Amino acid sequence: MTSQELLRDLLGDPRVSKDPRQHWPAYTSGAISADWPLHLWVSVQNMFTAYGGDHRRLRSLVSKAFTARRVAAMRPWIEQITERLLDGLDAAEGPVDLREGFCYPIPIEVICQLFGVPAEARSDLRKVVDGVFDTTITAEAAQANAVRLYGIMHELVAAKRQNPGDDLTSGLIAVREDDGSKLEEAELVDTLILVISAGYETTVNLLDQAITALLTHPEQLAAVRAGTSGWADVIEETLRWQAPVANLPLRYAVEDIEIGDGAVIGKGEAILAAYAAAGRDKAVHGETADRFDITRADKTHLAFGHGVHYCLGSPLARMEAEVALPALFARFPGMRLAVAPDELKPGNSFISNGHESLPVTLK
Repeated sequence: MTSQELLRDLLGDPRVSKDPRQHWPAYTSGAISADWPLHLWVSVQNMFTAYGGDHRRLRSLVSKAFTARRVAAMRPWIEQITERLLDGLDAAEGPVDLREGFCYPIPIEVICQLFGVPAEARSDLRKVVDGVFDTTITAEAAQANAVRLYGIMHELVAAKRQNPGDDLTSGLIAVREDDGSKLEEAELVDTLILVISAGYETTVNLLDQAITALLTHPEQLAAVRAGTSGWADVIEETLRWQAPVANLPLRYAVEDIEIGDGAVIGKGEAILAAYAAAGRDKAVHGETADRFDITRADKTHLAFGHGVHYCLGSPLARMEAEVALPALFARFPGMRLAVAPDELKPGNSFISNGHESLPVTLK
């Protein structure tokens, strides 16, 4: 679907579920086998795949640990990471890959600091999360990647049970509802998989696409530098124009849903949410919908979802971009792409919306 209105309606419709165990007959019948490359996206047991009361319980527990205070406290750390990376880039000779050297390290260090992931585990974690979003790998590679991902998460939980800290993993282990209920072990591990992987991959793409947009639209970069437009305009227009998650599997019709013009999504059918397409909806943004324009009055988008599954991490992603982008462009005012824009290659994913690399000349 490419209609923003339709997608918003479906995302907020109680007749649309994210729980394949209840509402996707193809999954419960075994037609969707464990060697399906996207199996992890539907098999995890966390708030991403929960419905109704189960979702409310899980989201409530996660929200108790993922507080606004905890997120706000990350700003000085984000600033330190950004400055350290900029210092390293400043010493580089020749073109650099900004996705690898800037867009990746900030979110991965932030999310690992937030969840208490030890330094020695961070390289492996990044590799397996990359594998989760790579939709071109074989079924065998996807299964092996999932095994390694679960291994890392179980090790992290075991370590935090033994030595709790002031981190979100320890918080999720300890958090309880008023009735005393807490996250079950499978829910805990799968929740960590959700918030850690989604928490950095999306921000990597937001930074990647915002930098690319400004370098390919110098007149708009000039407007930001002149103060006639703000960095918030850049961030929101990037989220609309190049949503960090292009398509997200999956949702399911709890019952037949009529969507207009006589079309019906049948009970039990799977629904793919196309966030990137919805951001370019001409019914909302007119004939200029495909154009990057930070002066656009209406930057309405669904990049962080809508309704009960709206992304809990959106304030953190926006904060990282608010810190990183102005610092980067202030440090390197002469920065430009090191290749022609049409030479930038998209990543190996129909889920994650970023580039394989982002080569730039800094000075």
